[in-house]
Amino acid sequence: MNTLPVVGITGAGSGIGAAIATELSRRGFHVVVTDVNLDSAERLAASLPSADARALDVTSPEQVEEVVGAIVSHHGRLDAWVSNAGVSKMQRFVDISPADLKWNFEINTFGVFYCGQSAARAMMRLGTGGAIVNTASMAAKQGRAPFLADYVASKFAVLGLTQAMALELAPHKIRVNSVCPGFVATPMMDREQTWEAELRGVTVEDVRQGWVNDTPLGRLETPEDVAKVVAFLLSDDAAFVTGEAISVNGGAFMD
Repeated sequence: MNTLPVVGITGAGSGIGAAIATELSRRGFHVVVTDVNLDSAERLAASLPSADARALDVTSPEQVEEVVGAIVSHHGRLDAWVSNAGVSKMQRFVDISPADLKWNFEINTFGVFYCGQSAARAMMRLGTGGAIVNTASMAAKQGRAPFLADYVASKFAVLGLTQAMALELAPHKIRVNSVCPGFVATPMMDREQTWEAELRGVTVEDVRQGWVNDTPLGRLETPEDVAKVVAFLLSDDAAFVTGEAISVNGGAFMD
């Protein structure tokens, strides 16, 4: 059984998820790195002092329940969960297909629901309370995100789900919050820059500079910027914070 606090993180093989895993490991967590790409998860886990890796497709409630159960069985605890896995695809609203819409919601919204549900059930059975963080987006608070209508809708849903979870799980001493990143320098952002440039008929550098110009702090966000806020939300410093959507975007959207 593990004596360190245990956290499960989805989509942790790269990008924001990998930064969250690294930061939480640095702060003394045993990290369970989960990703649909097991190789990526295993590579990251091997680089951390206390970690293991599991393959996880968040669109499968059966697989989610199996992985959460295996974590509790192996470690004897589950102190925190971060639902971070997400996808995007830039295209005009009128061109979004039913298949694209379904794909977006299955990962960005249903995946957060399935993981939160399984993690909460486990924490309730253990009776120890816990904390859950859902990765949303700056696009969860405003529709001013060109060519991302399905993504915007899926992330708005995450904020509502976060609040509903927070209300129902509070009696079980389980806190639930979300983080809303802005323009984060990740492989996903690289793809989005290319898509937006093509859709607008400008260069990738024009898109990138436009994002920097839209950020009052004057730079693109790093995955580590997000990871540190997630670490705060999982810590005792945030013991009286639940149901919140914390903007981490350098001022690109203020609410």
